Amino acid sequence: MTDQQLFDELVKRGVVDTNVAAKILKSAAASGKSAEEILYEERAAPEEAVAQVKSKLLSVPYKVMDPEKVPDDVISLIPYDTSRTYRVVPFEKRDNMLVVGMLNPEDVQAQNALTFIAKQNQLGLGVYLTTPSVLHAVWRRYMPYKDEIQAAIKEFGAVKEEQEITALEEGLQSSQDAPVIKIVASTLRQAVDIGASDIHIEPQRRRLRIRFRVDGKLHEVATLPVGLSHTIVSRVKVLARLRLDETRVPQDGRFRTIMFGRDIDFRVSTFPTPSGEKVAIRVLDSTTGVKSMDELGLRPYGFAPLQEGVEAPYGMILMTGPTGSGKTTTLYAIMNKLSSDEVNIISLEDPVEYFIEGVNQSQVMPEIGYSFASGLRQILRQDPDIIMVGEIRDKETAGLAVNAALTGHLILSTLHTNNAVGVIPRLIDLGVPSFLLPSALNIMVAQRLVAHLCPKCRTKEKPPQQIQNTIKQELQKLPDAVRSDVAKRFSPPYEVYKPQPKNDCDVCKGKGTIGRTAIFEVLRMTKELGNLITTGFTESALWEEATRQGMVTLRQDGIIKALEGDVLLEEILRETEE
Repeated sequence: MTDQQLFDELVKRGVVDTNVAAKILKSAAASGKSAEEILYEERAAPEEAVAQVKSKLLSVPYKVMDPEKVPDDVISLIPYDTSRTYRVVPFEKRDNMLVVGMLNPEDVQAQNALTFIAKQNQLGLGVYLTTPSVLHAVWRRYMPYKDEIQAAIKEFGAVKEEQEITALEEGLQSSQDAPVIKIVASTLRQAVDIGASDIHIEPQRRRLRIRFRVDGKLHEVATLPVGLSHTIVSRVKVLARLRLDETRVPQDGRFRTIMFGRDIDFRVSTFPTPSGEKVAIRVLDSTTGVKSMDELGLRPYGFAPLQEGVEAPYGMILMTGPTGSGKTTTLYAIMNKLSSDEVNIISLEDPVEYFIEGVNQSQVMPEIGYSFASGLRQILRQDPDIIMVGEIRDKETAGLAVNAALTGHLILSTLHTNNAVGVIPRLIDLGVPSFLLPSALNIMVAQRLVAHLCPKCRTKEKPPQQIQNTIKQELQKLPDAVRSDVAKRFSPPYEVYKPQPKNDCDVCKGKGTIGRTAIFEVLRMTKELGNLITTGFTESALWEEATRQGMVTLRQDGIIKALEGDVLLEEILRETEE
């Protein structure tokens, strides 16, 4: 069964739209991934519907299984590594037969591995088709995170608090190394498995708290004895090559490992507190696919000016917003679009989060003097056409970036401001002469990330009158063309959506949301805006010009997406509160 055959059948049965199928097949050809894999990653179709189509094409029966009902002794029949490598999981053992679920039943190597395992256990082999969500659920049964942590704590040994303090002051003991290593390894593995973006290891007065950030929200996943704080933090510092004897000042480091067959980067930051060192670890999966500009969530009123800026031969495109607002993801999408054999694209990043074919990516290392500013000077000697600078955070980098934009280069970078209009005073604050900005700046984009509602679990509701008034006021401020389009689709009393999670939902797995999406505001450099900058301006004058040119604000973009059912209105109002 080829990708084309599968997608032809999916389109024929109405499971996938023709345009979606074409886009996924194109992405597969460019990325080297299978189209089916991309289909699941983007949640472009229900897993069960895809499985039923595959079942017909492959003549392999599809079976719905509850992973929690698979007996432990059956799970142990297939080693975890084998299960992950071949995308197979055991279901049950009946009538001297091992019944398994396979994501790719046509995989000959997987069939051979399963046949060997079944013969070893003197069993026959029965095969059903299964889905990615079932695979992941069974894999979690192999490695229950809390069970691993508890086992490691028991192995560490139950000692009195006074004894723990004495031992920790003396440093790591050889007998303690193994359980501590297991705790840290299990924590890192669990974070990668559930898609956490950050790990927080936080010593409290009476306990050690471990939290994961998933889809932008922190969740506590484990509580450990406070006596383990120092040894666990020390283990992380060893991995990140940080100084073990320095606990008074913050330290930064990083390390890389292969996990689940993927290269995973961990960026480590320590921070001293009265209870001990707190550790924050950013989890970066560099093999994750880069989004296209079409997948960012830009509506036509934002996409058109950004596209215009991307197609310009030189100038600056600056993304702005707080940490974790998706700025780098947007820059990667732009670089991915611009990448071709005809242009030389060079990036300076801290760290390299994703790899893009055809882009020369470099990771800065401030500890050895290789900073954004020093790297940018060297890049200009590499005959670049397009330069991506991870962040403009100081006067020197800002000046070099602006001068590069004025000398025929397209510059992509990020700033920390609250909105697109704030880019202009921020650059001036960094020492860039105001008369250079009209010629250097092309596009300023502000963005935020908000939860994306599950299309299967969302329900409509009419918000209270106060919220109705807020929606109406913001929509009235829209540019004429956008306001006219919105008025054709939505009218008072307005309806918005809220999540109503269903445990049996195969899209969001009972969470009510699936990942996050972005809201944007895009400001163009115009002649009128340039005149304002060079003759003196106030923030209100900048906003008046932004309104005149038809900029849709973050709040307005979010409200439109809330009416469309993509996001939760309450979160939009909270994130864009002035």
